[in-house]
Amino acid sequence: MASEQKRLFLALALSGLVLFTWQAYFAPKDNFDATISDSKSKDNLRDTSVKTANAVNPNVADPSVTKTAENTPQVSDVNVQKAVLVNGDNTLEITNNFSISGYESVLANDSFQDLVGARSPLQVFVIQNGEARRLVFDQFTATGATLNGLNETLGITLTGSLNEDGVFNWSLVSSQPYQYFISAQSEKKEGEARQIRQFLTYFKDVDRNNIDDEEAVDGKIQWFGIDFHYHLFATVFENKLVASSSIKNENLGIKLVEPTTNLTAYSIFTKKSYDDLSKLGRNLQLSVDFGVFGVIAVPILRGLQFFYKYIPNYGFAIILITLLIRTLLFPLQYKSFKSMKKMQKLQPELAKVKEKYGDDPQRMQKETMELFKKNGANPMGGCLPLVLQMPVFFAFYQVLFNSVELLNAPFILWIEDLSAKDPYYVLPVLMGAAMFGQTKLNPSTTADPTQQKMMMFMPLIFTFFMKDLPAGLNLYIFVSTVFGVLQQLFVYKTVD
Repeated sequence: MASEQKRLFLALALSGLVLFTWQAYFAPKDNFDATISDSKSKDNLRDTSVKTANAVNPNVADPSVTKTAENTPQVSDVNVQKAVLVNGDNTLEITNNFSISGYESVLANDSFQDLVGARSPLQVFVIQNGEARRLVFDQFTATGATLNGLNETLGITLTGSLNEDGVFNWSLVSSQPYQYFISAQSEKKEGEARQIRQFLTYFKDVDRNNIDDEEAVDGKIQWFGIDFHYHLFATVFENKLVASSSIKNENLGIKLVEPTTNLTAYSIFTKKSYDDLSKLGRNLQLSVDFGVFGVIAVPILRGLQFFYKYIPNYGFAIILITLLIRTLLFPLQYKSFKSMKKMQKLQPELAKVKEKYGDDPQRMQKETMELFKKNGANPMGGCLPLVLQMPVFFAFYQVLFNSVELLNAPFILWIEDLSAKDPYYVLPVLMGAAMFGQTKLNPSTTADPTQQKMMMFMPLIFTFFMKDLPAGLNLYIFVSTVFGVLQQLFVYKTVD
């Protein structure tokens, strides 16, 4: 019986690690497969002149998408040209084969290349006779923030504009309907605080996939993009479009199923501010990964923003919201601590039962249960309140790990960025020490020395795991643990 209780407590402790490895959402497998490659641009983003690069043939199908037809008409080569749109502090670099190679936006802090990688995050192809061909514009001009292009062979007109908010609006218009294939490319990358570059697609829900995953989804797509380090590059369609998406070989391919004479969308490079993305519509705010407990995470974010309004330091805001949540949850914690206290007082009696009936497990279990019943102790009483609190802790973790508010936000002294790891590992060590103290307060339900040692090592394991995670997250767990210990001591002293 005692061994089973101990395993339950150990499972609850280990479950805390689940939230750090949990990656939510797995999409169904499909057979659609497309991989496209392209060379990266190396020209200066601020050079506003139209440049000439490698020659390409706009009517040759990409072999990684489909086999080239033997009767493909050949035309003269068209040089890839590059143009730059400028509107205030916003700058967009785009080529006449419809590839965005550079982007500076007032909405973003990081560099565009750091977000998307060295390859192209947006390319457009036209599907004809089952073959996908790069869309190249013979006429391609940019004036200020406005872009115009024309593919004379296909009769496709490109119009685009970069607005003062850094949003690039574009449309492809033709008299004849065409089926389009759109791709995004990147490379696998993991940040210092364990942020992972991902492809995002939004059909009914947001599907998140690592760059090197192999996934496929069908349905009506609303937007897709690349996500990394609190930033997002997304392309949002004006209307929901029936599409098949596939990720393979670090390529995301979007095949639009229905031909159209007007493909209208906008592309945006921005920080993942929940409120700013909400204003853009199309549920772009769902790119902020609050997980299945988003209904709890959003109020926690609002609480952080509220405290920051009056004390403009997100470190102190984390402390205040932590204390508030701990206080609100205290009725649940009180029951847990009270049960622990009763179990602690029974330790000598439990030891006697074990010593007396150690050779008779059934009798020992019976005597143990009678002892619990006699003293009004419930070995499970401390577990249920903890389980009920777990959604709040999961949600708090998601907020601190994904909220752009912590990006470059200083706290005190050596903590200059709450979204980055503590450079001197002070907070992880303090957190581990606090967790160790909390472990010492909790009663042991077993005399097994091996299990006792495992529980004592848990804070050390947790500290090692947390050392490279954001300082803001370590601050939250440290403050929550210390305040929890104080609450536990209070209950222990007031409960007979």
